[in-house]
Amino acid sequence: MIKLAIVDDHKLVSKALENMISFNSNFTVINTSFNGEEFLQYLRSSNVLPDVALMDVNMPIKNGIETTEILSEEFPHLKVIALTMEDNENTIIKMLKAGAKGYLLKDMSPDILFNAIDIVHEKGVFYTDLVSETLLKIRIEDKEITDLLKEVKDRELEFIKLACSELTYKEIADQMCVSPRTIDGYRDSVFMKLHVKSRVGIVLYAIKHNLL
Repeated sequence: MIKLAIVDDHKLVSKALENMISFNSNFTVINTSFNGEEFLQYLRSSNVLPDVALMDVNMPIKNGIETTEILSEEFPHLKVIALTMEDNENTIIKMLKAGAKGYLLKDMSPDILFNAIDIVHEKGVFYTDLVSETLLKIRIEDKEITDLLKEVKDRELEFIKLACSELTYKEIADQMCVSPRTIDGYRDSVFMKLHVKSRVGIVLYAIKHNLL
């Protein structure tokens, strides 16, 4: 049985999630916390830890991004699935960089939620096109990563690392001392070589293949 924690400051949402999960005999909710700090205190004092945490992004005291960053350091075996109403690209990037293994909108169906929990628990990562096919869908060819990266030039690799930051494309251009048009060229080339469609795709690829 997969042990779950729900971390959300909206009590009605937490209760609705718990009720939804109760219909699946493969899962059990062992903790409900209403902010990140409360959840961390629970983990640090408990002998029974959850396998997967369903983490709200926007919370008082300690939000989902801050909490997930700490979990990645202190409880690396605990897998986080972000739950939010936001499909903002920057928010997605921040949560994934913090260590979240999945990202779902709160209006997802029970089947999507259950599938995400199972996949994250068994395989470690769940990518969904619920947020946006252009944001999260990654299509990697069967080509080996080592062969693929041979096609990526040094400046493009530098661009990839900067694209995984919070810098805008204009700020990346300034930092690399090139024009915005050159950055557009790097971006299009990286999209083509890595077979991704968006900046979030670059981030997911970089995380998956330890490029950061």
